[in-house]
Amino acid sequence: MTTQHKSIWTDLTAVPFSQGFIDADGIKTRYLSSGSPDKPLLILLHGTGGHAEAYSRNMAAHGEHFWTVSIDLVGHGWSDKPAIAYEIPAYGAHVVSVIRALGRDKAHISGESLGGWVAAWIAIHHPDIVARLVLNTSGGWTAHPEVMKRIHQLSMEAVRDPSYERIRERLEFLMHDKTQVNDDLVETRRAIYAQPGYIATMERVLCLQDIETRKRNMLSDDDTARIKAPTLVLWTSHDPTATPEEGRTISQKIPGARYKVMNGCGHWPQFENAPQFNQLHSDFLLGR
Repeated sequence: MTTQHKSIWTDLTAVPFSQGFIDADGIKTRYLSSGSPDKPLLILLHGTGGHAEAYSRNMAAHGEHFWTVSIDLVGHGWSDKPAIAYEIPAYGAHVVSVIRALGRDKAHISGESLGGWVAAWIAIHHPDIVARLVLNTSGGWTAHPEVMKRIHQLSMEAVRDPSYERIRERLEFLMHDKTQVNDDLVETRRAIYAQPGYIATMERVLCLQDIETRKRNMLSDDDTARIKAPTLVLWTSHDPTATPEEGRTISQKIPGARYKVMNGCGHWPQFENAPQFNQLHSDFLLGR
């Protein structure tokens, strides 16, 4: 029996989608989109060093119900990479600009890791913009030096030597089942990390792996209690950045938040077990 080749493009064959760029207050921002603009807007935000393809397995299911837009955050993917301080308020301002550039004043926002941290910041500082909020193995509340050191090491090794082996090792950090890292995903990230000047950009992006920088961006209990949007905190059994117990504690600090754990997944549950994620995620966003 021949094993089917796993590809990002195979993930996207089931749905009409588009790829393009928008101007978000001067930041050229790349996006992938599915669904039609007459539906509620759903913004998907990737993690540190990531890109829009983190959600390639979710575009079809969510495009049925939402205008689903997965972006490359500023400093990431094929979006602009200005020489700025890549701290949470800068990312948050960028996403708010994206939403407005799309002609909307409200959106569901779902973020993984760094993307969850940014989404939570927006919910705190721009509450009128956020309809529903999903925090997927989110940053913003924990600071484990050994994890931060590992992310910094793997990321810098990958941009200094964007070889197949280095890129794959960085992606394997995200997965409980390492076989989920397919060649197509590796090559997509290799092309991004091989861009001229990306070493300097990655050094800036990794500022949040510095303990002092991280601490001043972390979300306090008072901040967290200000989140008013209906919220789903989604964690996994094998997340490499924080335990399920830490995820539950985060959920308990957010008024009325729901908490779910996906078993057998690491830091990318939306990719590792897309069918389960798509069901849980869509049900929450649709208010089921």
